[in-house]
Amino acid sequence: MIPLFKVHMPESVIDPLRATLLSGYIGQGRRVEDFEAALAPWLGNSLVLTVNSGTSALHLALRLCNVGPGDEVISTAMTCTATNEPIMERGARIVWVDVDPKIGNIDADDVARKITPRTKAIMVVHWGGYPCDLDEINAIARKHGIKVIEDAAHAFGAEYKGQPVGSHSDFVSFSFQAIKHMTTVDGGALACKDKADYRRGKLLRWYGIDRETERKDFRCEEDILEHGYKFHMNDVAATIGLEQLKYVGGVLAKHRANANAYRECLRGLPRLTLLDYRNDRLSSYWLFTVLVDDRLRFMAEMKQAGIMVSQVHARNDKHTMCRDYLAALPGIDEFTRRQVSIPVGWWVTEEERDHIIQTVRKLCC
Repeated sequence: MIPLFKVHMPESVIDPLRATLLSGYIGQGRRVEDFEAALAPWLGNSLVLTVNSGTSALHLALRLCNVGPGDEVISTAMTCTATNEPIMERGARIVWVDVDPKIGNIDADDVARKITPRTKAIMVVHWGGYPCDLDEINAIARKHGIKVIEDAAHAFGAEYKGQPVGSHSDFVSFSFQAIKHMTTVDGGALACKDKADYRRGKLLRWYGIDRETERKDFRCEEDILEHGYKFHMNDVAATIGLEQLKYVGGVLAKHRANANAYRECLRGLPRLTLLDYRNDRLSSYWLFTVLVDDRLRFMAEMKQAGIMVSQVHARNDKHTMCRDYLAALPGIDEFTRRQVSIPVGWWVTEEERDHIIQTVRKLCC
């Protein structure tokens, strides 16, 4: 079976990991600082806070936006539940906006229609690694004095109008979970636009404790101004991340090479539609999603051909936990009726890629 996902873990991580494990210091320390500095060029942003998961990064972003009970957060249902559960945890109300059914990303026009006096933030997701309409969404947010949070779990290494994802909005969350382009086993990062948010986030990620000021007793905290969380990354995860960064450029290149081959060879099929991507942005292609007729048959026959496929995420608005937020979302209706992802990752060989192409062509002609 050609897998849809696979963990990337280079053997070269063993020696630096051993050194960290035996160093006598495995909490948040120098390796975390080094990893944050190394991430900055990839994100086009030096205000980077590493954390223990991408979900923690979203929790932290919502806290930095001062989202609380009675507030509204605009979001998409076309995502992992990890995007929206932090909104619920803050006691806020989710306001669903529709997606463009040609790409799966949030519809900026619908965002503008859903703004109310209670809107505190806009949560956007880059489906499959293809960036949303960030200029339009940020313009709407500035007009109304609200914040934009990008869930870029799929989009490490993606670019919007020549600039890395991570450099455009108030907050951008990344995931280094097991099957992402690069992994720290689990972990994440939050890129901040404002230095004050960055400084506050640095305190909140570790119980609100200021770990950088001199103390009379280095093991005993000074006055804590604001309660926080245990969201920080540790040196073990950061050591893995530092080694992964040596390879992630090649990983992204392989994803894109496979995607380019699919876009060239699968265009024009009568029962398959490629997503409508623009030339002003560059996807990371964590997913390669296509729109097919009779999806259940397609999935069954792909499996029979030894190719793993999946919808990857179910629309969140159909879960019982979201029953209070129901809304008409015709774009998501259309997208979810046909969408499915095929293997696109660094592990797919040319021979396997050709097999995938020929199988899809046979099924969708």
